[in-house]
Amino acid sequence: MEYYSDKINKLIEELGRLPGVGRKSAQRLAFHILNMPKEQVQALTGAITEAKENIRYCKECCTLTDSDICPICASPGRNKRVIMVVENSRDLAAYEKTGKYDGVYHVLHGAISPMLGIGPADIRLKELMVRLQKDVDEVIISTNSSLEGEATAMYISKLIKPTGIKISRIATGIPVGGDLENIDEVTLLRALDGRVEL
Repeated sequence: MEYYSDKINKLIEELGRLPGVGRKSAQRLAFHILNMPKEQVQALTGAITEAKENIRYCKECCTLTDSDICPICASPGRNKRVIMVVENSRDLAAYEKTGKYDGVYHVLHGAISPMLGIGPADIRLKELMVRLQKDVDEVIISTNSSLEGEATAMYISKLIKPTGIKISRIATGIPVGGDLENIDEVTLLRALDGRVEL
């Protein structure tokens, strides 16, 4: 038996298609939207439509932007000789929040995953190789430490090695505040291998 009218059910169904939004969250969002003033709903739908129509890939780093070149690539203060390779734009934003990295990025929009049918041609590797034909001193591979992220890092490393460009991988290890007894063996080994002198 349906509790809600067709239009409410349709709204719940569409919101439920968003990643991480289950049926209960979709219902909560739907009723929140229905209780919002009409102007706020129009602003929300306008922002979604405008983003969908105007957001595209940066011609340099492939992150999402509303101009041809994103603000990071356009900034004269960035070191364009160091490129950090990340899986998605959210990873780029996470590094930017640190305020400590002054190089540029390359966003792959995914990771190699044979099980999901995602191969090297399905992520933005060709664009990275084109960028490496310019003056580049170092490529920092900052993919996730998942199986897919590791496979992607290894593949990129093999592609870049013949160019003579320095390749580095971000360190992985024990999180701040983490208890050693709760950390898996692979993470513990990486933390041990990546130890630094005090």
